[in-house]
Amino acid sequence: MRLIRSAVDGRAEVERGHRPRRVAMLSMHTSPLEQPGTGDAGGLNVYVVELSRQLAALGVEVEVFTRAVSSRAPTSAELVPGVTVRHVDAGPFEEVRREDLPAWLCAFTADVLRAEAGHEPGWFDVIHSHYWLSGQVALAAARRWGVPFVHTSHTLAKIKNEALAAGDRPEPPGRLRGEQEVIAGATRLIASTEDERDHLVRLYDASPERVDVVAPGVDLEIFAPGDVARSRARLGLDPAGEVLLFVGRIQPLKAPDLLLHAAADLVRRDPTRRSRLTVAVVGGPSGSGLEQPDALVRLAAELGIADLVRFRPPAPQRELAHWYRAASAVVVPSHSESFGLVALEAQACGTPVVAAAVGGLRTAVADGVSGLLVPGHDPARYADVLDRLLRQPHWRARLATGAVGRAAGFGWTATARGVLRSYQHALSPAAVAV
Repeated sequence: MRLIRSAVDGRAEVERGHRPRRVAMLSMHTSPLEQPGTGDAGGLNVYVVELSRQLAALGVEVEVFTRAVSSRAPTSAELVPGVTVRHVDAGPFEEVRREDLPAWLCAFTADVLRAEAGHEPGWFDVIHSHYWLSGQVALAAARRWGVPFVHTSHTLAKIKNEALAAGDRPEPPGRLRGEQEVIAGATRLIASTEDERDHLVRLYDASPERVDVVAPGVDLEIFAPGDVARSRARLGLDPAGEVLLFVGRIQPLKAPDLLLHAAADLVRRDPTRRSRLTVAVVGGPSGSGLEQPDALVRLAAELGIADLVRFRPPAPQRELAHWYRAASAVVVPSHSESFGLVALEAQACGTPVVAAAVGGLRTAVADGVSGLLVPGHDPARYADVLDRLLRQPHWRARLATGAVGRAAGFGWTATARGVLRSYQHALSPAAVAV
């Protein structure tokens, strides 16, 4: 791609219609190499990994910068040909609470700038930052390198604070200010849904013309319908039983406790259900959930359903697909979701989803077609929906068919092409300068 340096201010301009050769992908607070489902690893990790892979397949080189959490982490590692993950020394070699990471922003930024300085001028054509912490780094790097930057928020503090779970902590003022700075300074913003686009415009005063809506995707080769009996046998589940599944980080925001309360209600309504019901929770503590990592185990005992609940650690994608296929329904009761990749993965495996009618879940799940959206967070209401679903196998089968069809429209290749268009908009001479 041909870059032209402006003699006036050093900014890089790109010939209209050309796409970037190299992208600096910033994911400071969580590494794409980490297993999603615990700590700070979740949907963002999946997003960065799959987007980077698809961009490489489209001929765009990607370097992902992330904070090293272990002294054993290699300085760089090839994820796939065309995608390099660089571990940056910034802070202690251990997990650091997300609220403490701003103290290490300067160190992380300095290392990113040094990495680029080791290349020929104009090495990176565009920066793509993920989450507000990385956005702060992108603000500095974009100005130093004279290139545009594209930002994906993944979650928004103001939305999270509007939908706090009981006992959860609000996002701090520092994040609110930092997020506002990033959104104001980005050349382009990528929203996962029209709802998120509206939030960026309404709550953060983003210019509508700078926001591109690009839905995340799902790996339709890994997450696909399969033999339910085989998956249940592999996981040691009753071949004729009822299986309710929660997948994700265990923290108040994700509301796994709601599923346990709903399951206890189902057993109270019909004591015979105890002999056939399994509630599976696949994931690990995260965020404020780390303060009481055994809280969900204790809750199951208090509710009298400890014998029904199976807690499993985060699973690799191929193993996770077996859990989705084995489930009668996947429950996603989050208080806030920018999109909801778990819902999409479950549907791709042919499993109906019962989800909260919030945020991006209203896009990921087609209510009454691929799953069911539940307003509010009343466990009794979830129990009502789940009871009807479990008692009507023909209805569940129709939803399963609709689930596969819904997920089919969300491949990662389409996501990468949409993001690439956003990069091209950012590189256009008409783009707003950073």
